[in-house]
Amino acid sequence: MTKVLDVITIGRAGVDLYGAQIGGRLEDMGSFEKYIGGSPTNIACGSARLGLKTALISRVGDEHMGRFILEQLAREGVSTEGVKIDPERLTALVILGIRDDTQFPLIFYRENCADMALCEDDIDEAFISSARAVVVTGTHLSHPRTEAAVVKALELARKHGLRTALDIDYRPNLWGVAGHGDGESRFVESAKVTARLQASLHYFDLIVGTEEEFHIAGGSTDTLAALGAVRAVSKATLVCKRGPLGAVAFQDAIPDSLDKGQTGQGFPIEVFNVLGAGDGFFSGLLRGWMTGEDWPTSLKYANACGAFAVSRHGCTPAYPSFEELQFFLKRGVVRPDLRNDAELEQLHWSTTRHTRVNGDWSTMRVFAFDHRMQLEQMDGFTLPKGAAFKQLCLNAALRVQAGRGGYGILCDNRIGRSALHRASGTGLWIGRPAEWPGSRPLALEPELGLDCGTLGEWAGEDVVKVLCFCHPDDDKQTRAAQEATVKRLFEAARRNRLEFLLEIIPSKVGTTDETTVATLIHQFYAAGIYPDWWKLEPMTSRKGWANAIAAIEEHDRHTRGIVVLGLDAPEEELAASFEIAAGFDLVKGFAVGRTIFGDVARRWFAGELADAAAVDEMATRYARLCGIWDAARVKAREAA
Repeated sequence: MTKVLDVITIGRAGVDLYGAQIGGRLEDMGSFEKYIGGSPTNIACGSARLGLKTALISRVGDEHMGRFILEQLAREGVSTEGVKIDPERLTALVILGIRDDTQFPLIFYRENCADMALCEDDIDEAFISSARAVVVTGTHLSHPRTEAAVVKALELARKHGLRTALDIDYRPNLWGVAGHGDGESRFVESAKVTARLQASLHYFDLIVGTEEEFHIAGGSTDTLAALGAVRAVSKATLVCKRGPLGAVAFQDAIPDSLDKGQTGQGFPIEVFNVLGAGDGFFSGLLRGWMTGEDWPTSLKYANACGAFAVSRHGCTPAYPSFEELQFFLKRGVVRPDLRNDAELEQLHWSTTRHTRVNGDWSTMRVFAFDHRMQLEQMDGFTLPKGAAFKQLCLNAALRVQAGRGGYGILCDNRIGRSALHRASGTGLWIGRPAEWPGSRPLALEPELGLDCGTLGEWAGEDVVKVLCFCHPDDDKQTRAAQEATVKRLFEAARRNRLEFLLEIIPSKVGTTDETTVATLIHQFYAAGIYPDWWKLEPMTSRKGWANAIAAIEEHDRHTRGIVVLGLDAPEEELAASFEIAAGFDLVKGFAVGRTIFGDVARRWFAGELADAAAVDEMATRYARLCGIWDAARVKAREAA
């Protein structure tokens, strides 16, 4: 059978609620970050980030947390074909925190949880045979029902020639040998656990664990003796993790010293958070093992991925992309606290941000109705009527979108709050403005606060959009003030893991030429601002676009792209500008507003146009612009 998957992992799938405050007791945590969790889930995601084709076999509940796991797995590129929805049980949760570099309190909420209901019927032979390897984690050997499912998968793996691997992943309280308050405990002796593990060790080609985990697998607190006991029942390559000393691999007999095993390059970094580090390590090890690297190289990958994990908040979110891993291995450690390495963090963000929200945004057809000042100046405007009109705009956008990808809106929170909130979850790309309309020097909406702290209340799919009226001829004071405001907002967006769109309009400030926009782009990057999206004025020459794109790519090869703004231009002018812009792949589409809604809004506020007619007219105009853009893109690609 054709092997469409590299690795299938089997076992825990839950949600981690990570305390956001560092250094305090779990009892005192005031807020939490929500991440995907569970060792096999983390490994599937971490390996996918490194370029392997992965899948998970598990169960989740038929509720919000279960749906979150399924959606997040899809964003990470992990197949969910083997994940069953259990209507009778809840998805597992873990609440955890970072006290210091040695204490990481956690509580498992796993009583009769969905993933522990995994059974033999959940293991499909055709699905197993579609992979090159199966990875099992220890918790699912702790219960007869889940153990039977795991053994079935391992026997099928042997039948179809798959590689097999075990992450011992010993959690004493999940084996019933420690209490609920001892979730942090990593080792409690138990002859019963040792016997259960040893009954399965012969199935594996690779067994990975810490020294303490090999102690439980081997039944001895002497590491060499424990490794020898495991070797007596398994021919697997044994990889023993030794914390700051790195890891060692033993393919044959166990020598008389751990130092005689095969090793890989280690990385001297600051320990910030050990939770999930082993799963990151295993992901890197799998990348090497599954691509035919030798053990020193595979261990180097593993050590590096573990280093990323211990230096960042969260488990899966900390794991690197393969490009990030390659960059790190080539460049080396610049500072030991990797999460504060600006160059590395920018690469991490830009190569993993696709895991934040659903959608393929390679094409952007955006209906921009985030305007506030223009509506407020119209005859008949009131705040309730403005909110109602923005609902009509959203209706028009949804009609054109019709459930398809590549469509979006720009909508504000001050007038358009109800439409903004209703748009969430519809599949639309959603941009939300942060600037005070028309301000120069740039000022932000007062609701953001001086430190932009209320971004923490924004929906995770909202893209922070800011419009800056700027020009290369601005005096030093104006330029510095505006760049400082944009940077403050940009940094707050990153802290809250929100994408950032920077719109610049120089034509409203001074005369422009083919270098104006490119000069401004260079200036913002020099100020330390790395937009995920750029929103730029339509340019009348290919040279102007080429200069702007060269400026972006010089600083950031991973930017999401550019959208073209409209400036209330007639449709014919926009069509001409689209024809030029569509010739550049980095230009993903448009974000146009008043061309679509301007005249409709004036007549609607004046009482000359009914709701249905307003929606019809805006939908027609929006759809026509989408068609113009799509046709321009096709024409450009045919010409190329």
